[in-house]
Amino acid sequence: MRIGQYTLSSNVLLAPMAGVTDRPFRVLCRRFGAGLAVSEMVSSHSLLWGSVKTLRRADHTSEPFPRSVQMVGSDPEQMATAARYNVDQGADIIDINMGCPAKKICGVSAGSALLKDESKIAQILTSVVSAVDVPVTLKIRTGWDTKNRNGVSVAKIAEECGVQALVVHGRTRACAYSGSVEYETIRSIKATVSIPVVANGDIQTPEQAKEVLSYTSADGVMIGRAARGHPWLFQEIDHFLKTGEHLPTPKEKLETLLEHLTSLYDFYGAKTGALIARKHLAWYAKGLPGAAVYRAEINRLDTFEQQLAVTREYFSLDILLALKDGGEVGF
Repeated sequence: MRIGQYTLSSNVLLAPMAGVTDRPFRVLCRRFGAGLAVSEMVSSHSLLWGSVKTLRRADHTSEPFPRSVQMVGSDPEQMATAARYNVDQGADIIDINMGCPAKKICGVSAGSALLKDESKIAQILTSVVSAVDVPVTLKIRTGWDTKNRNGVSVAKIAEECGVQALVVHGRTRACAYSGSVEYETIRSIKATVSIPVVANGDIQTPEQAKEVLSYTSADGVMIGRAARGHPWLFQEIDHFLKTGEHLPTPKEKLETLLEHLTSLYDFYGAKTGALIARKHLAWYAKGLPGAAVYRAEINRLDTFEQQLAVTREYFSLDILLALKDGGEVGF
């Protein structure tokens, strides 16, 4: 799969998720086979550029190429300026968010709210594509609501404006993250445009990824929530798509978890690192025996040494051996 001048190592991509796809997690997922790992969403509002949070999101140190930064906003000129800023900070690909259903984003006529205004979509895309010399990609939903699925017309606009790849989440803005994902619109979009189309939404297993690709003829799949606590999912899916076989359970899971914990503290510092680590450790424990007790204990700890010791004890060899012959159960 290609995006502009970049040939991706696989067609299984990591979705941008606020509060999740920071640099430590992106680097980890790329190592485990993600062909691209899109950053957390960054506001185009210039006043936010100097904040600690935004500077972290624009930090691509040691991150593999190509590096994709997702932007959100509703003003064409401001979006163009923000795109140039992010390219200067090291972005190789600019991704525009027109899929976020959050009220605070849609309330300022950004994210998936833009799906109601196709003329504004064209203005923003034209402005950003003209502003930078790197590929511009777009993430959308199938439409505003189930009676207004205009994903095909938006896809045509994107292609005409010079967008070089399109990610489609198989729900409308009104659906948010509830209800079933529908892939018919994604299939229609792929049949209509010639740029790469990536299918997104509730893909959790290698089998689901294969089924979605087969039905939609999409060029790739994008994985979001299923990757939390499961960064090796990308290599599992990629291997299955190429061979039809399942990879054996990785032996380095505990080592990966501890490496992730260390990288979070290195990236955020002691105070914020402890807070961010809690949710990631909880995701790694999901589905395991005693996970609730482990989460409760982790949430009371606020130092690296404490979290490391409790995590080493919980993710013991006994638990791993107990699960070895029983298939995947969260860890």
